[in-house]
Amino acid sequence: MDRRTAIKWMLTAAATIAVLERDGVAAEGAPAAAKGYGTDPDLLKAYKPGDVWPLTLDATQLATAAALCDVIIPADAKGPSASSLNVHLFVDEWISAPYDGHAADRKLVVEGLGWLDEESRRRFQIPFVNLIAGQRNAICDDICYAPKAQPQFAKGAQFFKKFRDLTAGGYYTTPEGMKDIGYVGNVPLASFDGPPPEVLKQLGLA
Repeated sequence: MDRRTAIKWMLTAAATIAVLERDGVAAEGAPAAAKGYGTDPDLLKAYKPGDVWPLTLDATQLATAAALCDVIIPADAKGPSASSLNVHLFVDEWISAPYDGHAADRKLVVEGLGWLDEESRRRFQIPFVNLIAGQRNAICDDICYAPKAQPQFAKGAQFFKKFRDLTAGGYYTTPEGMKDIGYVGNVPLASFDGPPPEVLKQLGLA
């Protein structure tokens, strides 16, 4: 199994867990709450970013988020990078949603992106977005697995876990991401001749 395949399945599993999981982080310093779109959005309307609720990340934070997305899921022969699919914009939409669980994620992600830039400047004297791949990886190696992270990286590791899960959730629900994991549902067939004979035989129907 190659590296991308291993990461793909790990991230897909993490994304599934992330849907059910909420980190126990207090939502302090959150922007003013906005009303959600409720249960019946207008499916005929093309919403633009910020139309439904105010977004959180500024241009600098978005650039940092895009760079981190590409550390987690870089481009290769099997698929595009996360940022090229605007996964960082998905993260911004997610953390900006005016619901309690999202507010907790907002605090964690905003503070985490700030920590990432501070750590980058401490080590390399430049922002995270300006680092070369090896420098970005050096920082992420210290925070990518919380159980083994050193105490000084505990906060960064908590942030990375959440950001990784959101990145996976955003990436593998795009058409390109679903293609990468081999998902073939929701694809119309040119014709349908019934179940294959071998399936009918196995069920005792042929």
